[in-house]
Amino acid sequence: MSRKKRSKFPIALVVVVVIAAAGWFGGADEWFGKEESQALIGGPVRRGPLLISVTERGNLKAKDAISLRSEIEGRTTILSLIAEGTFVTEGTVVAKLDTAELLERRVQQEITLSNADASHAKSKEALEIQKIENESQIARAELQVSLARTELEKYREGDWPQAEQKAEEDILIAEEELKQAESKRDYSEQLEEKGFLTRSELEADELAFNRATVKVEQARRSLELLRIYEYPKQIATLQGDVDDKERELRKVKLQAESQLIDKETDLNAAESKLTLERERYEKIVSQLEKAVITAPVDGMVVYGREDGGRWRGSEPMAEGTEVRERQEIISIPRTGGMVAEASIHESVLKQVEVGQRAILRVDAMPGREFRGSVSFVALLPDQNSWWANPNLRLYKTEIAIEDAVAEMRPGMSVSIEILVEQIDDTLYVPLQAVNHLKGKNLCFVSNGGAPEPREVVVGKSNASWVAIESGLREGEIVLLSPPIEFLEASQDEQDSTQQGARPSRPDAGGPSSDGQSGDKPADGSTERPSGKPRGDGAAGRERGAGGGAPSSGGRPSGKPSGAGTAGAAQ
Repeated sequence: MSRKKRSKFPIALVVVVVIAAAGWFGGADEWFGKEESQALIGGPVRRGPLLISVTERGNLKAKDAISLRSEIEGRTTILSLIAEGTFVTEGTVVAKLDTAELLERRVQQEITLSNADASHAKSKEALEIQKIENESQIARAELQVSLARTELEKYREGDWPQAEQKAEEDILIAEEELKQAESKRDYSEQLEEKGFLTRSELEADELAFNRATVKVEQARRSLELLRIYEYPKQIATLQGDVDDKERELRKVKLQAESQLIDKETDLNAAESKLTLERERYEKIVSQLEKAVITAPVDGMVVYGREDGGRWRGSEPMAEGTEVRERQEIISIPRTGGMVAEASIHESVLKQVEVGQRAILRVDAMPGREFRGSVSFVALLPDQNSWWANPNLRLYKTEIAIEDAVAEMRPGMSVSIEILVEQIDDTLYVPLQAVNHLKGKNLCFVSNGGAPEPREVVVGKSNASWVAIESGLREGEIVLLSPPIEFLEASQDEQDSTQQGARPSRPDAGGPSSDGQSGDKPADGSTERPSGKPRGDGAAGRERGAGGGAPSSGGRPSGKPSGAGTAGAAQ
């Protein structure tokens, strides 16, 4: 489409809307009659009983159901899915998931597991080899220590006594030889004096005596050296050798222990890796088995819902749908009754409590009403609702159905009216008659002339009516839409607010101009009120262009019940 054609399209659309609006307002008097047209712009302040209720759209679900979820890690695709609504027996295959990636992972894991097993075997053998080597090294070191100690003992108990005894014997022999040499010398001196020996022969005997004397001294010094130096030296040397061998033994033992710890650590690591890889393999095999989902009990198949995210609603499961781990694929309701599940807007959350009575109307069973009670109200908002609108806060609520019938099926749409309170006597006006401006709740009273703005104090409200505690009198006529001056003032206030940060809701408990706080209806539809007041009580949700909600009133939600809401106000 060209830019020129695109620019003409909005203009044409505006022209059509203007013409249609002119035709509507121009023919309103003829269509309804003059009196009926006048009745649309105002309404009397009434007194009487007022039923306060909260109306929401919801869906039926089984009170007790078996949930079948994907147990495949990550994401996978549904290959086959049994038809929804089928009655199955225990053990029936209801879904099959894609296992192509798992089969490939199993082959890879088998290879990894085989390598881990081989590594474990090698580590185990290496540990045994290290134990044998350690035993050999320790045995050799212990032998060296034993030999060193033996050498020390041998010297202390054998070599040294023998050497000492030999030195003493050498002294004894030397002393005997000295005595002989001395006797011979003395005898030679006597012979030489008598002239029987020559002088040279005497000198030879004296030399032999002197030699014997020196030999005695040498033998004595040798014994002294042995005792003072040689013995301590040999003892120290041999003891040092023993100490060295003992230190070497300790070193060998420590090294053996360290090497053994290394090998044991390697073995433990190999065992852990083998266990891990085996568990991974068994997990893959288990997941392959879980890819085939069977019914654990007898019952009817109900598809789970796929969250469509922010831009589209939830959709039922189908073949080819990609599912994540722990996502529900199928549920099988069991006997035990039905409950209705709805999402309550935060503006009316304080009004809803566990135990309150409720009236339910199932779309598939028109004309029938069912009784129930609120059984659960969530403490925290449903995060899935944030996708549709970041400012929307809905709280999951369950209503137990007391008179459920066999025709009810999970997933059926249902209208839920929660009965909050019955006010026996109060003033009340249509909800759209109350406007909010600058923190005040205003009603415009028609007194025959210019509309009179009247500040009012509002009480509780339902989808169509709001109680008035003060500010109005019974019978006064209040406008259902504000005058143009109020609309302009409200627009100016809105424009000034938007110049700063994005404004928050002016009233946490009130609706925006469309009665839905800018959010989608609770039943997920995208319909908006038509703008024409209706006589069934839905007009209570129609707001003027500048109308705000009463500051203490509740947000109208869902379709109002004609019998339980507006009917009570009549």
